[in-house]
Amino acid sequence: MTEKPKRDLVIMGVKPVMNYVVACITLFNDGNETVMIRARGKHINKAVDTLELLRRVFLRDLVVRKTRIGTDVLTRDDGNEAKVSIIEIVIAPS
Repeated sequence: MTEKPKRDLVIMGVKPVMNYVVACITLFNDGNETVMIRARGKHINKAVDTLELLRRVFLRDLVVRKTRIGTDVLTRDDGNEAKVSIIEIVIAPS
């Protein structure tokens, strides 16, 4: 029997914040020591909201291990480049 690779990434999108909170809790319950929350552009605020909700309500001992901000360069259909801000937050229970 082959073992599934562990997933530790939650990518922010158009779903409600609570969906991402539940996804993070599920990953911790599956045995992950850390979880990375990743967001681009207008979804960055949702990543921060997810982190704060986890820390204030569900996992009070949660700590931020690493935060990275940067820019992704995307190529549009017309060939032009678009720069989009990104944030990656690695969290773990203390």
